[in-house]
Parts: sequence; C-alpha cells; structure tokens
Amino acid sequence: MANDVAYYDEFAQIYQEYTEKLGRVSEAAATATFLERYSRGGSALELGIGNGRVAIPLSERGVKVQGIDNSEKMLKLLAMRTDMVKASKGNIADFSSERRYDLVYCVYDTFMLLLSRDEQIACLRCAAEVLNERGVLVLEVRVPDLEGFVNGQKITTALVDNENTFVNTEIHDAVNQNLFLSVLWFSGTSVRRFPERVRYVYHQEVDTMAECVGLVLAERWGDWMRGAFTAGSKRHISVYSRATL
Repeated sequence: MANDVAYYDEFAQIYQEYTEKLGRVSEAAATATFLERYSRGGSALELGIGNGRVAIPLSERGVKVQGIDNSEKMLKLLAMRTDMVKASKGNIADFSSERRYDLVYCVYDTFMLLLSRDEQIACLRCAAEVLNERGVLVLEVRVPDLEGFVNGQKITTALVDNENTFVNTEIHDAVNQNLFLSVLWFSGTSVRRFPERVRYVYHQEVDTMAECVGLVLAERWGDWMRGAFTAGSKRHISVYSRATL
C-alpha cells in the first residue's frame, strides 16, 4: 500500500469520532449482520481491520474474527477495545496464512487504498488463497463519481452541522485512475487536514480482476441492507466465490 503509514497512525487519533459523525459507526451493526450470514458462524479475516468498527460486532455474533492492518496505532486501538479479535500488522496486498477462512472481507473503500491494478489483483489473490473451499470474499467499494471536476479538481462537503464541517478536496489523475483526496475538518476555531490517495475502480473491473485469481461474482448489492445495486448507487457490496463451485 503506497499511502504513508504515518497518515493512518495520525488518523487513528480521530477515527472513531470521524466515522461516528459520518454514520459509519451506526452502520456497523448492519454490516456485521450481513457478513455473519456468509461466515456461517465460523471464521473471518478482515483486510484493513482498523479499530474494529466492524470486526467487534461481528465477533459478538459468534464469528472468530482475525485481521490485518498496516497501522500500529489502529491495532492498539483495537486491542484496547477487545481481546476477542486477534490482528497483526501487515500489507493487505501481500499476506499469507496457514489458516483457511469461511469469509474474507474488505470494507469502507479500503480496497481503493491499493494504488495500482497489480496491487489490487495481488490483494484479491491473497484473499482467494486463504479462503476455504466454500469461503467467500466480500468487498465494499465506492462507485467512482467523476462528475463535477473542473481542470481536474473538485470540492464537496461531506457533513455540515452546528459544530463541524467536512470539506473534501479531490485532484483527478485520469491516467492512473488515482484521486488525491484531502478531508478538511473545521470544528470551532480548529482546522485539521487528512490527505489520502486512492485508485478508483468500477465494479466491472473488480469482477475482471477477481476472475484473474479464480473468483467469480456471486451477488452484488447497493448497501448492507441488501438493497438493489442500481445506476444511482454510491457503492457496491460484492460477494465472490470460487469459480470451481
């Protein structure tokens, strides 16, 4: 993952508050309910586990969850919150395990933090290799929104309330399918900036990359409540299984 690990260590300090304000914490229960079905009460591996936003409620449903993350501080936050989930530091594009899982999942656009097609395929290959025979891979990936760019730049707001304003700035690198993002968080008299770089990818390309590693699309949804994936969907929840099944 080419993003600076120091960024994630810094972001870890406000991750809980940030995700809560954007509704991601309240959404975690629905995410865990969705994932529980595919783990069949067995084992799961989360790629980019962070502070356990999803892993903890999933483990509370009886699933044995493990995880990988490249941020020491995120892993420390997880360890402080629970001892039910075991996680290790690692690169989601280059990992292995002797254990085989019923479910591997990667949510909240973490897959897009891999900045090249090769890295993204490598991640899918590693995931496929640690799935058991009937295991599945679940990805949550944002649908690229490339409208509104002027001279390769765009500014939008993610949240405005009485106390906080989140402003998103984006620079588009069309050649490499990269977006250079910065979240500007205005709160009171303070301003914090959190930069990030992602490689956006359409769902058709994800399907093609999955096929390269022996996985095929089994289901696709527009949200964790199993809403339909449509032309207006902002993200997709895609479920992949082994092509031989």
